[in-house]
Amino acid sequence: MSEYVTKETFEKMRAELQRMKGIDRPAASRAIAEAREKGDLKENAEYDAAKEAQGMLEARIKQLEGIISSAKIVDPNSIDISKVAVLTKVTITNQATKKTITYQIVGEKEADLKAGKISASSPIGKGLLGKAIGEVAEIQAPTGLIKFKVENISI
Repeated sequence: MSEYVTKETFEKMRAELQRMKGIDRPAASRAIAEAREKGDLKENAEYDAAKEAQGMLEARIKQLEGIISSAKIVDPNSIDISKVAVLTKVTITNQATKKTITYQIVGEKEADLKAGKISASSPIGKGLLGKAIGEVAEIQAPTGLIKFKVENISI
């Protein structure tokens, strides 16, 4: 599945990948070599820990490479704000509680609820995508059906 990201997030991911390949991977190899020099590998906890850390690093590298290869960079200037889309900010009102909140719809990599950023693949994100101002999104949550009215859409 493609990940929608801003150019800034894409560049951060590329920088992280370069750091892992250029700095972290050689450091992991050195740690394994140093642990190997300390004797019997069967009872060498330092060697086991270094091998496990290397495995986790390689898994993260592979994950990042996958995300980067399929990432779709979204330009905020090209977004149509007549409907809720990725990177739009949407103000919604819970029809039951009358509470109003604003979220920015983002890709999974950028989602951060504390910062008001929700993933387009989350239940609320999916339910809001494509809605226009004044429309009501019915979202199935674990607690039941929640209705949100779209009050405003912006960048």
